[in-house]
Amino acid sequence: MPILLTLLIVLPAIALTTSAAQAQREVPKIGNICPMGYVDTLNGKCSTFGLMTYTVQPTNGEACQAGWMNIGGKYCRKK
Repeated sequence: MPILLTLLIVLPAIALTTSAAQAQREVPKIGNICPMGYVDTLNGKCSTFGLMTYTVQPTNGEACQAGWMNIGGKYCRKK
């Protein structure tokens, strides 16, 4: 019984860490800040390590297009 309980605890944890690694996404850093939800990796890029990834694009100094929202760091995210 303790082995089954251990497997029920360990296997979901392994699945979560594996899926988080697969969901990782990098975007180039514009200026000195990263968009919301991204972490500065100190190599000129920003990464997200969460379970969700977003489609982002630079704002190029303009307002975000329809269907996109401003997430800071001079980036827009697709809604």
